[in-house]
Amino acid sequence: MLSEFFEIVGDGGFVSVVAAAIHSGHELRPEVAAISALNHEERLREEDSHTGYLTQVAGTRIVVRRSRFEVDLNRRREKAVYLQPEDAWGMKVWREHPPQLLIDQSLNEYDTFYSAVHVLLQRIAERHNHFLVLDLHSYNHRRSGQHSPPAPPEENPEVNVGTGSLDKERWSRVVDCFMEHLREYPFLGGHLDVRENVKFRGGHFPTWVNNLFPNTGCALAIEFKKFFMDEWTGTLYSNVLDEMKNALDYASTGTEVELRTL
Repeated sequence: MLSEFFEIVGDGGFVSVVAAAIHSGHELRPEVAAISALNHEERLREEDSHTGYLTQVAGTRIVVRRSRFEVDLNRRREKAVYLQPEDAWGMKVWREHPPQLLIDQSLNEYDTFYSAVHVLLQRIAERHNHFLVLDLHSYNHRRSGQHSPPAPPEENPEVNVGTGSLDKERWSRVVDCFMEHLREYPFLGGHLDVRENVKFRGGHFPTWVNNLFPNTGCALAIEFKKFFMDEWTGTLYSNVLDEMKNALDYASTGTEVELRTL
């Protein structure tokens, strides 16, 4: 399925892993851009650049083109359009309050997305006993400035796996398998620091999946620290990103095998 807002590639026919990049987009509708108070760099800093590239590890991919500053798919519908600075890390999002028609159009996009993904996941659930959704994100760790010290690594793992909405008793084998494979992968001469629910527990999207498909679907919120890029300039360290993709591919492949044993 292809739209101006998002793209779904694959239908889950042969594989049971879905990768989603719902904060990867940067585009804005013209009417949204016309009253946005944020410049290109400010928006880019809070978006999850390059997570769309990482979705290539899965046979079924969901990639969103529009910015979270138009509508945030990882929040509940009533909070999906940022209206006040407190909705967006204290940032002034609008030069003027958006008209209700603009908000309604953004929420229509939200509804269209969730309707399409529901159909997709229902189809996958009918074809496979169990499926895995990788909800891919990235997060900043130099919020005080480009040349400031990074945030303490004890509280900011390279990979945070959010499982806050999962039935851990049912899905612990899947979670453990995924994390162990990520840690095991030989990452640029070392190993990734992978921890669970340290920085994030997961947002609305994985919660929605886990609630809708409690017995067949396992959605993990994967947050990569932005050590693969300069979060202030947007400069990409492509060799690091490529190795992240390889590690994610290794983990998702191993976890798909585990899914078949449940």
